[in-house]
Amino acid sequence: MSAHIVKAKADLDRRTPAAFVGRSESYASDAIVDEAGGSVQMGFRVARLEPGGSVDAHVHSFEESVYVIAGSLTIHTTEGSVELSDGDYGLIPVGMTHAFGNTSDAPVEFAEMQAPLPRERFGFDTQFPPALATGPAAPIDVRDPRNRSFGHIDAASMDPAMQTQDRLAVSASMRTALLLYSGISVKMMVDSDLGADLSTMFMVQYEPGGFAGAHDHPLEEAYLILEGAVEGVFDGSRYRLESGDVAWAGVGCVHEFRNVGEGRVRWLETQAPQPPPRHSYRFARDWAYLETTLAGDPQAPDGQRST
Repeated sequence: MSAHIVKAKADLDRRTPAAFVGRSESYASDAIVDEAGGSVQMGFRVARLEPGGSVDAHVHSFEESVYVIAGSLTIHTTEGSVELSDGDYGLIPVGMTHAFGNTSDAPVEFAEMQAPLPRERFGFDTQFPPALATGPAAPIDVRDPRNRSFGHIDAASMDPAMQTQDRLAVSASMRTALLLYSGISVKMMVDSDLGADLSTMFMVQYEPGGFAGAHDHPLEEAYLILEGAVEGVFDGSRYRLESGDVAWAGVGCVHEFRNVGEGRVRWLETQAPQPPPRHSYRFARDWAYLETTLAGDPQAPDGQRST
C-alpha cells in the first residue's frame, strides 16, 4: 500500500528529538516524516531553536539538507561557521561533523531533510564526536567560488521576470533555469551540482490556476507550503494546504496539485532518493489513455485487448 501524510501548521508538535535529549538546548522539532510514519527513504522535520539554543556537535550516516524558514541559524562544520537567515539553505554531506546554534535574540525555524531514513534501532544513525573548534560565523556568500554547500532562494528567485543574468549568477546550483509547464516553475536548490548524492531539495511555484495532474514517483516526496494555498489530492483524499502546512507522498502514492488561492502558491519540496534519469514521473492520464486505446483497437494482440 502506498501512503501519505498531511499535517497542518497548527498541529505541529515540537519536542526534543530522541537522539538529541541531553545533547541540545532549546531545540525542538516535529518529525513529520519518519520511520514510525511509514517512510522508508527519508526523514523530514520542521525544527525550532530558541535564542541561545544549541545542538551539540554530531555526525550522521545520512545526508542532511537545511532550509531556514525564519530567523538566524548558525551552522558550525569542520570547514568553518556560517550564519543562515531567511531563505538560505545548505547541504551537510554524510559523515561531516556539524553543530547548530542560535546567537540571535529571536527563535529560528528551519526544515531538515534527511536521506536515507534515520533508523531508531541504530540510534537514529547519529553519533557525537568531540566538540568542534568554532569561530565567528559569517553570512553565506553564494558568489564566492569557495562556497560549495550553501545557497539562497526567495520569492523573487521564482519570478520569470526577475531571471536576469545577474540573478542567475548568484545561485549555488548550476541548475538555475526555470522549468515551466502548466503554470508551474521549479528551481533546484540542493542536488548533485551542490554535492548531494541521496536527495534533492527545490522550490516550486504555481501561478494562479496552475495545475499538475495525477501522477506518482519511484521515490518519496515531502512538501512544506511557504506561501498561498494549494489543493492536494493524495490517493483520492483531498486537502487544502496553506502556509506552514506539510505533506508527504510515499512511493506509488498518486497525487496532484492545483493552486486554489488568489495569488501564487510556493512551497519547498524534497525527494529521496534522487530521481532516476528517466521515468521519474508516471502520469495516470497517459496510462489511462493507453488502456482506452487498447480496449478500442481491433488490431491489438489478444492478450492486450479488453473483452
